[in-house]
Amino acid sequence: MARTTPHDPTAPRLAALASLLADETRASFCLALLDGRAWTAGELARGAGVAPSTASEHLGKLVAGGVLAEERQGRHRYLRLADGRIAQLIEELAAHALPGARTPPRTLREASLHHALARGRTCYDHLAGRLGIRITDAMTERGLLRQDTGFALTDDGLEWFAALGVRLGTTSRRPLARGCLDWTERRPHLAGASGAALCRHVLDAGWCERVGTGRAVRATPAGLRALSEHLGIEPAAVHAG
Repeated sequence: MARTTPHDPTAPRLAALASLLADETRASFCLALLDGRAWTAGELARGAGVAPSTASEHLGKLVAGGVLAEERQGRHRYLRLADGRIAQLIEELAAHALPGARTPPRTLREASLHHALARGRTCYDHLAGRLGIRITDAMTERGLLRQDTGFALTDDGLEWFAALGVRLGTTSRRPLARGCLDWTERRPHLAGASGAALCRHVLDAGWCERVGTGRAVRATPAGLRALSEHLGIEPAAVHAG
């Protein structure tokens, strides 16, 4: 009698999660929410170009499946990604989903959006795109961050954050530093508690500003000066490519 492979109880849950993301509308909602902010159902519907009733049905499935979390304030329904693990999953799936030869943008607006996202963006609560990679590389070159045995801040790195006045929480289960595969650069950028703290700092200090209502960000003139002073990053390195 032929032996059968024992059934893995995780298989049904994995299949259910995969089915939730195997829809273009639901995938677009998840990508939009990678900016780390909560969006209303109406905003997500408009961004995906679907009717509110269609969006509501898809959002209900994502909430029920644990991919999104829902908050209600008065008449408004706000949605966000359930947690950082879901955000990491979406970002890394997006990196693997890009074909070797990217399909040319269909419109000028699409081309402009892709350029802005590739230049700099938030990935849930940390920096990604060319800006995130340049910062990660500069921190590594200056001995503030190690990547040889996984991502880890050095003692100099901890002192660097302290000198900036950035507090790093050490009480959560979240790792202080980890790599997150960047879907446009195809290399890891800094994530984890330190990546989130740095992202908050550059936005609060005015080093970066959001572009429109999405998750694209760009360095401000003050930010370019600060990146050069604190990390030796030249302005051309942020804008090049």
